[in-house]
Amino acid sequence: QLQESGPGLVKPSETLSLTCTVFNEALTTAPKYWGWIRQPPGKGLEWIGNIRYSGSTYYSPSLQSRTSISMDTSKNQFTLQLSSVTPEDAGVYYCAGSDGPQMSPTRDDYDDWGPGTQVTVSS
Repeated sequence: QLQESGPGLVKPSETLSLTCTVFNEALTTAPKYWGWIRQPPGKGLEWIGNIRYSGSTYYSPSLQSRTSISMDTSKNQFTLQLSSVTPEDAGVYYCAGSDGPQMSPTRDDYDDWGPGTQVTVSS
């Protein structure tokens, strides 16, 4: 079970920071991967990146220069930071978990999927 949290409104050029709290399973459980996926308004799902149970990270090439994913094992949370946001970064952001490396944006490819959190980018 996963739950996203973070500010619903971010100003252009600022950094978006979202947290995913994982319940009932440790982040460090092998062979888990914990990921972020988003869906802009009127568009399909887009894979952003993920972090392996060991802490290794993998990012979408199109977002890599602005993306950072980290984990806090003491809180069993992992965090997405997306810098220099523009209105094109608005949408619903989901966190997800899978038992293997996953670069898919498709919900069915994940074992766990959060309810999503809406992000608006506006001044």
